[in-house]
Amino acid sequence: MNAQTILVVDDDAPLREVVRYALTRAGFDVSEACDGAQALRTLATRSFDLVVLDVLMPEMDGLEVCRAVRATSRVPIVFLSSRGEELDKVLGLEIGGDDYLTKPFSPRELVSRVKAVLRRTAPDDAPAEVLHNPLQVGPIRLDPDTHRAWVGSDEIELTATEFRMLQVLMSRPGRVFTRAELVAGGYQGNHHVSDRTVDSHLRRIRHKLRGCGSDPIETVHGVGFRLEVP
Repeated sequence: MNAQTILVVDDDAPLREVVRYALTRAGFDVSEACDGAQALRTLATRSFDLVVLDVLMPEMDGLEVCRAVRATSRVPIVFLSSRGEELDKVLGLEIGGDDYLTKPFSPRELVSRVKAVLRRTAPDDAPAEVLHNPLQVGPIRLDPDTHRAWVGSDEIELTATEFRMLQVLMSRPGRVFTRAELVAGGYQGNHHVSDRTVDSHLRRIRHKLRGCGSDPIETVHGVGFRLEVP
């Protein structure tokens, strides 16, 4: 089996070397980019299984890079940042990041986070009946095999976590799912995710659905969320 490929984007060369060493030891094929512009050029010519992306870089920061990547790609993104405020984390996740790690961090934790993101975005880790069955509820359709989603004839772009959370809701229309259940579906494996982060993902899903004229997701206060039965 070929090693999974990771692009590490950071303007700090010594940090890139530490990250490269840790990920290479864990069996990954690692490439580097020293700034946002180089990262976008690299991503335009080669596909990767995951991107480790620093937030605070000169000229083009990681958030700008993420927005540009999300215009054309669903590749998982793990943010690195020296800013640990929850607002920064939520913003990073809202614009399309899949995880957020605050500096300083241990190389072991980074490897663990990367593996967790890859597990939850790899389709073969889920039960076949959940993974491969196309779903349709009202005008919303999901095709797990191709990781594509539509509202009517309009295709919408979802991150891997957003896709899986919507997939959980669509699997049982009308059923109320707790935040913990949505985390279990969107983040495979043991993963601590705050309620605010879950709400942030759902807010982005609803915004994308509303952009196509549909938002059947309902908040059940004090309990969780459900997809309205058409």
